[in-house]
Amino acid sequence: MPAITVDTLTLPRIAGPAPAETDRPVRSLTAGPRGFEGEGFPVVRAFAGVSAADLDPFVHMDQMGEVEYQPGEPRGTDWHPHRGFETVTYMLDGRFAHQDSHGGGGLITDGATQWMTAGSGILHIETPPAELVESGGLFHGVQLWVNLPRMDKFAAPRYQSIEGATVGLLSSEDGGALVRVIAGEIDGHQGPGSTHTPITLTHSTIQAGARLSLPWNRDYNALVYILSGRGTVGPVGHPIQQGQLAVLGPGDRVVITADEGQDAHRPALEALVLGGRPIREPVVQYGPFVMNTRAEVLQALDDFNAGRFGSLPPDALMPHRVG
Repeated sequence: MPAITVDTLTLPRIAGPAPAETDRPVRSLTAGPRGFEGEGFPVVRAFAGVSAADLDPFVHMDQMGEVEYQPGEPRGTDWHPHRGFETVTYMLDGRFAHQDSHGGGGLITDGATQWMTAGSGILHIETPPAELVESGGLFHGVQLWVNLPRMDKFAAPRYQSIEGATVGLLSSEDGGALVRVIAGEIDGHQGPGSTHTPITLTHSTIQAGARLSLPWNRDYNALVYILSGRGTVGPVGHPIQQGQLAVLGPGDRVVITADEGQDAHRPALEALVLGGRPIREPVVQYGPFVMNTRAEVLQALDDFNAGRFGSLPPDALMPHRVG
């Protein structure tokens, strides 16, 4: 975990805090329950039990896996609609194939991200490629839903393929953490993701005993989700571990420290740090539709049933079955 790793000594260092800067305190700490998505792949519901106001501008996030599939076991989703938000799929290990009704598509693998703006409406599928279904193998990723403000709910659908090699790579001040900037900006370094809603999305690997202090936009909320490992978060060192989400209060920096003792097969702490400018608009969600009013959700259902979200391409990808 994951494919994109480099020697942190060769990277730009994140500047330490200025005297007047403050670390963001922990406001809440929750553990995501486990469940199943799509055709039955295991997920951790990372945002479960957290208020919509604390998550804004995010709506939903699943940690997919980590699971070592046997041959014939990998599962994904079949074709389904979306409207009113953006889906972000980040693959740490394994492969996921994407295709949509507006021409987007490709293989998401080992540190890559696909960023799909559903906007006015789109059909898409995400499924393990046939070779992974046949052979089995490691599967681990994250899917994040980013809300769109009212003025962008009906934006034209868009697809971005962000290869792992294009993300911004930084090192912590002490050289003990690798920070991957997927979208937004950290300490003057910009990630490649282009977003309607102003956000920052990062993935950090923090070595045992190391400390990461990330400068963070004061106008953004701040969330820390632990993909694996153990450590502490915030100025008073709240313990946090795999599958837990910390919602942080106001301040200038996000501080995470990895415990000295980590599991042998996971020697470092892996953390997502994400946040954005809150939209502060009403949210009405019904399954794959995220709108501002109930009437807009009902219209989305009508439009989908009437075929207004586009049609499946002639070479439509389909879930692969063994046997």
